[in-house]
Amino acid sequence: MELTYIPFVLIAVLCSLYYYFTRTFNYWKDRGIVGPKPIPLFGNIKNSALRYENHGETITKIYQQYPNENIVGLYRMTTPTLLIRDLDIIKQIMIRDFDKFSDRGFEFSEDGLGTNLFHADADTWRILRNRFTPLFSSGKLKNMIHMMIEQGDKFIKYVQTTTNNQKENEIYNLLQRYTLSTIAVCAFGMDITDISDKNSLIQTLFRVDREIFTRTFAFELILMYPRLFKRLNLSVFSIYVTNFFYKLTKIVIKKRQGEPTERNDFVDLILQLRKQKEIHSTKIDEKRMHLKISDSVIAAQCFAFFAGGYETSATTMTYMLYLLAKHPHIQEKVYQEIDEVLETHNGELSYDTIKDMTYLGKVFDETLRLFSLVEPLQRRAKCDYKIPGTDVVIRKNQIVLISPRGIHHDSKYYANPEVFDPERFNSENAAARHPCAYMPFGVGPRNCIGMRFAKLQSFICIVKFLSKFRVEPSENTLKEMRFDPTKAVMSPSDGLMVNIMPRE
Repeated sequence: MELTYIPFVLIAVLCSLYYYFTRTFNYWKDRGIVGPKPIPLFGNIKNSALRYENHGETITKIYQQYPNENIVGLYRMTTPTLLIRDLDIIKQIMIRDFDKFSDRGFEFSEDGLGTNLFHADADTWRILRNRFTPLFSSGKLKNMIHMMIEQGDKFIKYVQTTTNNQKENEIYNLLQRYTLSTIAVCAFGMDITDISDKNSLIQTLFRVDREIFTRTFAFELILMYPRLFKRLNLSVFSIYVTNFFYKLTKIVIKKRQGEPTERNDFVDLILQLRKQKEIHSTKIDEKRMHLKISDSVIAAQCFAFFAGGYETSATTMTYMLYLLAKHPHIQEKVYQEIDEVLETHNGELSYDTIKDMTYLGKVFDETLRLFSLVEPLQRRAKCDYKIPGTDVVIRKNQIVLISPRGIHHDSKYYANPEVFDPERFNSENAAARHPCAYMPFGVGPRNCIGMRFAKLQSFICIVKFLSKFRVEPSENTLKEMRFDPTKAVMSPSDGLMVNIMPRE
């Protein structure tokens, strides 16, 4: 008799699940906000959730579907989320009303590296940002440049050895070795003397990088339940990654016997903070925030500097060389500038030498316009917020998204947006552009703190490389870029092949 009820029970369960996974899907329709039709469970990100495409691609496509809308309502899994397309509204949210949107909205366990500078809540972020900003001053960067140059020389020797018998190479893997050794020495005082495959430390760091930037399904879980990981004291990173940065912290502290040195690098700053045991923010509304400097806080900052200084710079330079290989006339202009500026500075590569390579800077900026890495940008509302000039209210704790890639490829802001044209970034064009029309490093007070470091690191490598080599398309060079659907940033899928040839 009981068996006859089984179909009804199953139907009831399926109906309940269907209701649960679609219960929010009238949210934007009820508020008169247009957007793509969601499907059960996945909302509007099925291709991303199933790893058919990179999450950034999914959001960009939604941006492009609504060219005449200022805001678009979408669902990441079952969570109503607002995509902002209008540049003036973006400026209002990201800059003018930043204090109401100062959280990124991606929280997890403090012990699991959650207090890092990128993911930390607004109060913790303010304290950390205030302390770490001086690390990227012109003076500090000038002190680091000789270390970057030394790593650049090692990198060039490695490339020469690698290309002696094999002209076609996967450049992403090559460039990772330079950025890895640079961040190791500049941030942690760890000199990697050998960047070849035989170095076990290199292989360990490669594994750490893969685990950091490979998206697990914890990402979709957080989209559905934003506070879950924080409440359960869980981390989005594996135990391997978390333990690595705790061990790295102990190693660098022990190496310097717990005392700051004269290097004035990232580790010295960490050691200074560690001795203080607690740091404070400036007063905001008569309140002063406090942060205890624990091992978890230190490990989290080590993670942030490693992740920020390694993967993104390698990926940017990969795209840059890929574009130069496909546009030899632009590559020729870069050669000419490098040769002329170096000759003017008596062959010496310095901070001022790099500063004088203005065309190289345009090429760098145009590369990041075509291939922005962090997609989308997101912020969480700290209170109910009525968008100026509209009747739309963003509710407290709701997430708003901005698509840099969508904006960078929008013909309203860039004529022929798919064309690689560094002159978009000459002084006249840049001055006429809306401040939020270009945001590869984010925009507003919570933009990338390491932007200047990343540029200097990349420029030194590219100058060293193009002083010795040229790049050409190979038989396996992609005609169109494919992005890795498993990565947290918009990295190339399956690497990028080019021919590396000695310069005549």
